[in-house]
Amino acid sequence: MGVSKLGYVGLDVTDLDAWTGLLDRMLGVGVTHDKIGAENVALAELDVYKYRLALYPSAEDRPREIGWIVDTPGELDRLTGRLTAAGYQVHEGAADETELRGATRMRWFTDPVGYRVELAVGAAKVRTAAARPVHAAPGVTGLGHLVLASPRLDELRDLYESVLEFTLTDYRAPGLFFFRCNRTHHSIALARAETASIHHLEIEHDSIDDVGRAHDRAESEGVPITISLGRHMNDRAISFYVRNPSGFHLEIGCGGIEVDEHWVPHDFGAPDVWGHRHASANPFASPVSR
Repeated sequence: MGVSKLGYVGLDVTDLDAWTGLLDRMLGVGVTHDKIGAENVALAELDVYKYRLALYPSAEDRPREIGWIVDTPGELDRLTGRLTAAGYQVHEGAADETELRGATRMRWFTDPVGYRVELAVGAAKVRTAAARPVHAAPGVTGLGHLVLASPRLDELRDLYESVLEFTLTDYRAPGLFFFRCNRTHHSIALARAETASIHHLEIEHDSIDDVGRAHDRAESEGVPITISLGRHMNDRAISFYVRNPSGFHLEIGCGGIEVDEHWVPHDFGAPDVWGHRHASANPFASPVSR
């Protein structure tokens, strides 16, 4: 009950054309265009739902909203009570915002870093299958997870674990923690860093072949690959990372494991089974990292 999955992420972006070009050329993902009030927004078609990634033209690159899907209106009310008791001010979503999300109800609050976090009931299906060019089918299947980095790690952990009732899956000392809200290994990871940021968003793919084809397209299109192809130690996903036009990473991956209530959280030690060589310094490196 409670939060059931990561629903969507909204980003303010300074170069919408570069974003839509990256999504189209490397991932075969198209966008639809909409308005919210006087603002334009591009909605990335990752799966059968209305959108998972919203891009708002802006003078600054920054996270705009992180949206979590809640099972029922009753659970939305219960989580609202928990947030209020913990000192968070919870707001009703505006009617046009709720409609854009494809939700029936939506509330939001500001997390300890200053990011807007939304809790939405419902998600609208607008197609039977996401449109894909032949070279990218079936390709992308959805939005997997995000990693938030912040100097206020302890407060973020308290929010997600104690208030929103996410479950710790595993971690790496001294400051990287993976949390789940369903059977997927993790829907969010929280990391300690000097500056608050999204470290990466993960775009789920159907198979290793889809990841490989996306890798080929990234190389042929000159998209900067920031972390090479590899397999993670903890969730066993196979992936590579690219730098997106807003400056952080997109992880292109598949094959992450599922876990159940018998899973025991642990320090998983080495970050990768193989690969995942960083083009620049890894901000979450520990003494066991390469």
